[in-house]
Amino acid sequence: MTTATVAAPPTPIRRTREGRWASIVLTAYMVVFFIYLFAPLLVMTLAAFNAYDYPSVTQWRGWTLKWFDELAGDERILQGLWNSILVGVGVIAVSIPIGLSGAFILTRLQSRWNGVLYGVLVSPILTPGIILGISTLIFWRNFEVPGGLFLAMMAQATFIASYSMLMFMARLQRQDRSLEEAALDLGASSFLVFRRVTIPFLAPTIFTAAVIAFLQSIENYNTTVFAIGGNWTLVTEIGSRFRFGLSPVINVIGVIFVVLTVIAATIYVMLKERDRKARMAR
Repeated sequence: MTTATVAAPPTPIRRTREGRWASIVLTAYMVVFFIYLFAPLLVMTLAAFNAYDYPSVTQWRGWTLKWFDELAGDERILQGLWNSILVGVGVIAVSIPIGLSGAFILTRLQSRWNGVLYGVLVSPILTPGIILGISTLIFWRNFEVPGGLFLAMMAQATFIASYSMLMFMARLQRQDRSLEEAALDLGASSFLVFRRVTIPFLAPTIFTAAVIAFLQSIENYNTTVFAIGGNWTLVTEIGSRFRFGLSPVINVIGVIFVVLTVIAATIYVMLKERDRKARMAR
């Protein structure tokens, strides 16, 4: 009479060792990731307070705030920042309505041409920014519109509107259409349903899309440099100064943007947490 041999399960010691090695690898990966993410920001910040005439931390000349004073007196940088804000606001005003319209068409219109239309509306994202900038300049010259802030806004909106459309599509696909149908059955007009039901549902996405559109506009270079004409934005001015060597003033701009981003993110998290607690208290 034979007895079957049953394989013994892995010992707890082996599982403990495997878990320990997995923890070590994960910890090492996280350390490398955060170093890769924050080391450039740290170097940039230190260079903004270095008295050396070029952005550097290896050649330290002592702590200073003179680069902040130079930024306050740099009229081209300040004007470029103001132009970037104007273009960013204009991009929001153009891209949000266009993106929302495209999302409604693709999610509400049932047609066999939806796939083709989707490809056409998304294609600006896949088009190189240089092509968008040049084509915008050539197109508007037919209407005798020279390069400038307006053309930069229009060129940027061509692809930023596609990003907004994708965000609105994702939101609309999760909407409960029965709420709109119930409002229509109760006698509400289509405009009233859109204003009282659809817009409140889309409000978080509208805010997020506006913020992303503004940030994409601020940092865009490839499209802007061909459509801006004789004007300039912050990034095009920085790009033009690369030929002559950058000063730590550029690092100061980076530090200011990082501080503003951290403040905005902190306020956003605090507001979201307050709303969450308010909903739980109801």
